[in-house]
Amino acid sequence: MAATQSIKFSNPNPICLLSSSSPPPYSAKLPNNNVSNFFGASLSRITSYQNSSPTLSRRLVLTSVAGIWDALTGGGSAREAVAAVRRGMLLFRQGDVQGSIVEFDKTIELDPRQKAYLWQRGLSLYYLDRFEEGAEQFRLDVAQNPNDTEESIWCFLCEAQLYGVDEARRRFLEVGIDPRPVMREAYLIFKDGGDPEKLVAAFSSGRESEYFYASLYAGLYYESETKSDEAKHHIIAACKSPYGSRSDDYMASLAKVHCICRNWTLT
Repeated sequence: MAATQSIKFSNPNPICLLSSSSPPPYSAKLPNNNVSNFFGASLSRITSYQNSSPTLSRRLVLTSVAGIWDALTGGGSAREAVAAVRRGMLLFRQGDVQGSIVEFDKTIELDPRQKAYLWQRGLSLYYLDRFEEGAEQFRLDVAQNPNDTEESIWCFLCEAQLYGVDEARRRFLEVGIDPRPVMREAYLIFKDGGDPEKLVAAFSSGRESEYFYASLYAGLYYESETKSDEAKHHIIAACKSPYGSRSDDYMASLAKVHCICRNWTLT
């Protein structure tokens, strides 16, 4: 299905339980062709889009580096754990957030070492309003990767829902310097407070990926402050942007999942 800016979501469920049926028996190795994800970009396009944009998030990677190594050396359980991560990511992209958690938790059951790397699980927990568990997941991840700006921000987002913005900022996880200019700026406004409109303006004429990330995190910043109209404006803009509508970046799918969970439509 070709990507379009007139995609419309009409799910009434606030926690995104879009599928009550069991997930299909996906292969541990996803097919390279003829599989279109729910939001209009086929898996086979990942490589071509990566080559077109020099500013990429690590969230394009289907599994953690540790998971890949374990799949090669850790025997059947580790390979099954990696397969469960893939299934969970695919279900999340399709909007089945609850189904994705089932798979991510199965990953931990199969290989407990993976828990400290499952940033995908933290994102799903956020959209299921399981904020305490989400914050714990992101703190575990940052302990393993102390330079991950996005996981620091997502921990803040979870804790803002639990304790309010001021306390979440006092608890903020400081990390190293992100190589992406847009994420360096996003990190600072979450850490210190700031104007998300300036973030978007600063990258409105930059790379497509930078505008997408600026809009997404501006919207998330507003959500942490319970400003739903402003959050809606920027996250829908992220979805409609060229990068948001065409990229196979996991965060592009997340922006659309966000709209489903908030019952927002793209028109």
